[in-house]
Amino acid sequence: MSIVPSNRKLIIDTRCEVYDLIKHRADGIFWNLKQHELVPGAIYVIGRQQVLDNRAKIRELTLKNTIKIVISNPHEGSITLVGVCQQAGLLDLVQTGQILILGGGDMDASYTYLQYDSFLPKIYDYKENVAAAQLIDSFYTDQKPYKFLFMNGRARPNRKYLLERFRSTGLLDHAIWSNLDSFQYLDGCSELELWHNDTNLMLSPSIVQSMPKQYECERYRKFDAVADTNYKKHALFNGEWGEVYLEPAAYQDSYFSMVTETVFTYPHSFRTEKIWKPVAIGHPFVVSANRGYYRDLHNLGFKTFGHVIDQSFDQIDNNQDRIERTAELVEDLCNQDLASFMKQCYTVCKYNQQHLAHMSVQVRKEFPDRFFAFLQKYINE
Repeated sequence: MSIVPSNRKLIIDTRCEVYDLIKHRADGIFWNLKQHELVPGAIYVIGRQQVLDNRAKIRELTLKNTIKIVISNPHEGSITLVGVCQQAGLLDLVQTGQILILGGGDMDASYTYLQYDSFLPKIYDYKENVAAAQLIDSFYTDQKPYKFLFMNGRARPNRKYLLERFRSTGLLDHAIWSNLDSFQYLDGCSELELWHNDTNLMLSPSIVQSMPKQYECERYRKFDAVADTNYKKHALFNGEWGEVYLEPAAYQDSYFSMVTETVFTYPHSFRTEKIWKPVAIGHPFVVSANRGYYRDLHNLGFKTFGHVIDQSFDQIDNNQDRIERTAELVEDLCNQDLASFMKQCYTVCKYNQQHLAHMSVQVRKEFPDRFFAFLQKYINE
């Protein structure tokens, strides 16, 4: 079993998102760094909120080498985690390896980090999702009222582009879709343009729309999100992580999922519940994400329908070209015999579903050893 370097004590923030996985090896815990009596020389695993609440103290403790700090936020991708470190005034210490990082997304090799796919094992933590996964065979029917499933929460450039592209071509009328954010800010839009009638649609407000009630998770159908016209997500899900639940009807009534991942312009993958939902329920998918996202899925042992879909867009560096090619692929796909397409995807969907079930156990089981090996490698004696 891996050990903490030089038998240093390990102190864990109870809200660090991996607490349950490594608490059995902890020498101590805390939930408020301001009130905690420090253990000099110890390794501290600190979650996002405590980092932001104690930024000056963390900087001082690091510079004085009083303790060794691992910032833990695997529920976020690396671009968000880098932003948190920058906001806390700690990015320079992260870049020099004085502070270590535990995140959910892949990062540039210049950072000293450990990646943990925290969303992968979570999808089967919900009994509703386990039950939905058993219905895979019922999805493979010839006649469906919609061509694809297209769910969007917070505004992202790739989501905005595809929403406007599909709306302008009329394809959105053939989708079960949602968009919970009006996209009235321009961050991240400058790289993408979508011109229609001399207007760049990337700079226009988006239509905010919840899923049709019959396709929304049953536990959230009662919540009225109309009052929140700019961003419906919190009102719709009652402040919970509602987007993790699988509603079988949406998959039964569509041939494939158009997945718009959180990360698109950042050149490193971050796999969220958005991809694991169609994988778990056995639905074919097309993913809009960063360059190399499909490659990284393959490296985890998953398959991505290369026998029926041209996946060359995954290796396109230019973000504008990659999103345009993705849109063209979906449009071409929707002009095909989708019932035949879906049947050709069944074997891969079944394989992915089984592989996810296996991986969901392995990812958690292997994490503690990976974590302590990471500490051994990067904490100098």
